[in-house]
Amino acid sequence: MAGSDILISLDRVSKCYKAHNIDAVRDVSIDIRAGEFVAIMGPSGCGKSTLLNLIGAIDRPDSGTVVFDGQTVNQLDDEALTRIRGEKIGFVFQSFNLLPTFSVMENIMVPIELNKSKVQSAEKRAKELLQKVGLESRAHFFPSQLSGGEMQRVAIARALIHEPRLLVADEPTGNLDTQNGENILQLIKEFNRDFKLAIIMATHSKEASQTADRLLQMRDGTLVSSESN
Repeated sequence: MAGSDILISLDRVSKCYKAHNIDAVRDVSIDIRAGEFVAIMGPSGCGKSTLLNLIGAIDRPDSGTVVFDGQTVNQLDDEALTRIRGEKIGFVFQSFNLLPTFSVMENIMVPIELNKSKVQSAEKRAKELLQKVGLESRAHFFPSQLSGGEMQRVAIARALIHEPRLLVADEPTGNLDTQNGENILQLIKEFNRDFKLAIIMATHSKEASQTADRLLQMRDGTLVSSESN
């Protein structure tokens, strides 16, 4: 784990979906350091995905504060939140969300369209990431020509093309068999180590959670424990 600098700080954060009368996250406080790998576990419906959305600047809390890299998320408008996501946060989901008519290389470079300042170096970095995830020979393939494990590797490369400080991973091994799941976790751990990338990962898998530096347990929207691995 890199350093002791706090990258993300949540202070008594709550989020309620009033239309359904659901308290998805209740009074959660947590600090995540730069370069730290944190896993979140808990039963379905416990608030893991909502917490990821709050940490990833996809949503704002109803109460409490979320501070990301020195900026209070609550105080930012939609444009500023979009800028944070486009420059500082990468996302990987259980479903790979690749564009079927785009090649592997084109899929990886999609986020750069939202960050024009990095276009010149994008192709070079995309090639480096393809090599890192072991898919340099698949650059011109389409998603339908890839296995599930390969598609998730492309999704990870896409999430990192803009050199974010944080990777938000929501059940990244959920659609994979055991071996491919282990390979993806190893890859995520390598990026955490080699790039000093902070990672917050929701998972149902105890084995997956053991790759992290720290494990958070959630139940009914609340954080019930935080333990170092």
